[in-house]
Amino acid sequence: MVKLTVKQLFEMNKSRFVLSMVSNPNTFDKLITNQNINRPQLALSGYYHRFPYDRIQLLGETEIIYLNSLPDELMYNRLREIMMNNIPCFIVSKGLSVPNQMEFIANELNIAIMTSRLSTEKLFWQLTKFLREYFCQSVTMHSTFVEVHGVGILLTGKSGVGKSESALELIEKGHTLISDDVTLIKSNDETLIGMRSNLGDCIIEVRGVGFIDVAKMFGIQAVRKENKVDLQVELVHWQENKDFERLGLKDEKTAILGIKIPIISIPVSPGKNVSVIIEVIAMNQILKSYGIDASLSMQQRLAEEIQKNTELRNKK
Repeated sequence: MVKLTVKQLFEMNKSRFVLSMVSNPNTFDKLITNQNINRPQLALSGYYHRFPYDRIQLLGETEIIYLNSLPDELMYNRLREIMMNNIPCFIVSKGLSVPNQMEFIANELNIAIMTSRLSTEKLFWQLTKFLREYFCQSVTMHSTFVEVHGVGILLTGKSGVGKSESALELIEKGHTLISDDVTLIKSNDETLIGMRSNLGDCIIEVRGVGFIDVAKMFGIQAVRKENKVDLQVELVHWQENKDFERLGLKDEKTAILGIKIPIISIPVSPGKNVSVIIEVIAMNQILKSYGIDASLSMQQRLAEEIQKNTELRNKK
């Protein structure tokens, strides 16, 4: 399980969100376990039913003005009722002043309070983006990841099958490299995002040549930090008796982090231009997204031709 303390949140985003500590430093040891954010407007008004206390509580100008409008005793009771729950932290936007009673209760109940100079809306969306990226599932795969005609293709297969060489040919043709040999894949809702690891920064390994800095050799346009993973191409060594797909009617899928994507197996043999096939796969994937499937069209045409010939024979 991914863990994030309030202290880590503060230190990782102090400059980005222009954060300042309000409560005592010893309140910053709590864990944040929920990637969502809550604005406790209903709770401040006295409605505590189904209050999502396990989330970061974001207070904007509306909440602070409302709190300051309450009589001191009522404000104290409302805040204490809310903060008796195991809240990870409060963040106040726009650099607004935190009511003294709120700071007092926070220090007493060990709940962190921070302020940010950002506007409420900007802070909400940037903090949401950070939390989703931090808590998202991830997996590392032995693969090469390229972007071809806008399609993110994950090249997999045994070592020495030609993943890096195929990627190099694609780069030479003007396509883009995201990672070589090791790809870090994260899930973002129903989408897979592939990126290179820190060790594989714009570097590709070609057997017999060594390491190549793709950005310096082919230009910065030849590399990209991350891209959506649209499909997987499995490169396999050619085997005489193995039955490879020829008609393209089987819609095979593979699951990565619980998300299914198409997978295509390509037999590799000496003299075979794999990079051209990968380009065709990418273009075919684009056509399929528009509802154009050559395999299905051919199957339909054959079925119609067979039906027509059958009817002619029956008439005779």
